[in-house]
Amino acid sequence: MQPLSEKLRQKLATLPTRPGVYLMHNAKGQVIYVGKAINLANRARSYFHASAQEHPKTRRLVAEIADLEWIITDSEVDALILEATLIKKYRPRFNVRLKDDKRYPYLKITAEDFPKVLITRRMERDGGRYFGPYTSTGALRETLDLLRRLFPYRTCDRNITGEDRRSCLYYDLKLCSGPCIGTVDRAEYRATLAQLARFMEGQTEKVVADLERQIAEASESLKFERAARLRDRLVALRQVMQHQKIITTAALNQDVIALARDNDNACVEVFFVRNGKLLGREYFVLEGVAYSDDEEMMAAFLQQFYANAAAIPPEILLPEQIAGAAVLEQWLRHKRGDAVYLTVPREGPGREMLELAATNATETLRALKAQWAMDKHRSETALSELQTALALPRSPVRMECYDISTTQGVEVVGSMVVFEHGVPKKSHYRRFKIRTVQGQDDFASMKEVLTRRFDRWRRVTGGELRGTRGSQAWAKLPDLLVVDGGKGQLGMALEVLDAFNLREQVPAIGLAKRHEEIFVPGRSRSIRLDPSAPALLLLRRIRDEAHRFAITYHRQRRRKRGLASQIDEIPGIGPVKRKALLKHLGSLNAIRKASEAELRQVPGISKVLAAVIRRHFAGEADEKQKLDTDFHGSHG
Repeated sequence: MQPLSEKLRQKLATLPTRPGVYLMHNAKGQVIYVGKAINLANRARSYFHASAQEHPKTRRLVAEIADLEWIITDSEVDALILEATLIKKYRPRFNVRLKDDKRYPYLKITAEDFPKVLITRRMERDGGRYFGPYTSTGALRETLDLLRRLFPYRTCDRNITGEDRRSCLYYDLKLCSGPCIGTVDRAEYRATLAQLARFMEGQTEKVVADLERQIAEASESLKFERAARLRDRLVALRQVMQHQKIITTAALNQDVIALARDNDNACVEVFFVRNGKLLGREYFVLEGVAYSDDEEMMAAFLQQFYANAAAIPPEILLPEQIAGAAVLEQWLRHKRGDAVYLTVPREGPGREMLELAATNATETLRALKAQWAMDKHRSETALSELQTALALPRSPVRMECYDISTTQGVEVVGSMVVFEHGVPKKSHYRRFKIRTVQGQDDFASMKEVLTRRFDRWRRVTGGELRGTRGSQAWAKLPDLLVVDGGKGQLGMALEVLDAFNLREQVPAIGLAKRHEEIFVPGRSRSIRLDPSAPALLLLRRIRDEAHRFAITYHRQRRRKRGLASQIDEIPGIGPVKRKALLKHLGSLNAIRKASEAELRQVPGISKVLAAVIRRHFAGEADEKQKLDTDFHGSHG
């Protein structure tokens, strides 16, 4: 055992005996491990006992611990919740973590009079219904295509009144039920979306019964077109049901979870059984699993997965018992609002399902490893080619690319994307709102972005910002700096590097879109690589990613600016009242639809001001109607 520092010894001596969470830091101030305990003093001190350090993971962890902090909670369940939050925030390398958990998509049914169905990457308390998380956006889009054929829903941003003169193309393609032109009313449209939700929950028999009832009612009312539409939907639904695997005749709702591992790689497979049918399956990759046993990995997965899951079933089947199961069940019960049981079946259908999930997990991990090996080889080839073509002193393991995005000098923003070993490192991506440049000046904007980036590097390495959130992104210098543009942008990059005395340490290039020319310092002529060369494909990829990241932020800024300006046009509304309106009603659309009585409930909105707001949006609607009438009159 290595001797403890006096600072760490004092921290250990003053630990409370209460429940809570402890965070272990290394000498750089980085959080390297987060743990929970019912007794903080006993748990944290146990790491430093000789017997505990017989475990390789504990020995490696303790060797790096330089400091310790803790947060007291009211209970062990509260500690579990806080632990999951902190692991997600800091992603400590000694913790088992869900890989890329921030990026998992969800399917969402919006909370509107005429709801939409869309893909989102964030669950919010906005009244919407969520399903997921899912691991594949592609597979989720296929699901959306199926849902739209079965339960036609709108995707437009129209203000639905049922009085529009014309529908969009999706109505003609039978991918929208046409609420905008009054083909279906609010009640009928929402009934369709309710069927969609039940379908996603596995309640297909209820959906079938509901459709059969609606067909009968439509026929009795002599609404034969509606009956025909519903009949076509029912036929399509029954075709889908034929492919759903029935697991058991009992209407069970379960998640079946199995784990596969191979050296330092681990994969978890989840089967979603709803109403006795296998509704779907997803796999999740775990990081930080070196020296971790299966029980620790499974407990970490349950904690992190169900912290973000849209739904929790009453029963979760596991291959083996795990420590702390009672606390996990208590936490899951609180989240679900009803009992949840972690069950380990030894025989019968449950055990068979676990074995099937384990087989799938093993096969998924094998396929992933093969893909990772192929990607690694491709990346190594590209990096080696880049080093040779650009005469770099070392392989460009860490590449940073910068881009500027604006529209005629409005809402100018910059982006920084990072690739390590040829793979995006999204936790190190950064975006910049340009502060010092007026109008459209890409050169000056690039100079500001790079100056702010390397100023952060100087402050982090100088200890000024060490240990702060996100400091790791600034602490490393790139092996290759790429700016989107030609000689002018490259010149600005070199000017900034000179200002920070980094010209010799950080190689820089400019990549121009036209002809994919590469500009390097000291050469009047550009370098052109073979269009199919892995090196150029990698440069294109990081350049395109920087462009995507920049333009996405630019569009967000423009939307926000447009929202603010539309509300600020209302007489008597300034920034404070605008913020109150948005906070209380949630969106511009909600403000537009709100009655005077609803507007008066907003803090700071008087009866007179509520009337002014209503008149403003009523006038806006009249103007829109006039424009629509003029358009259709001239194009009808």
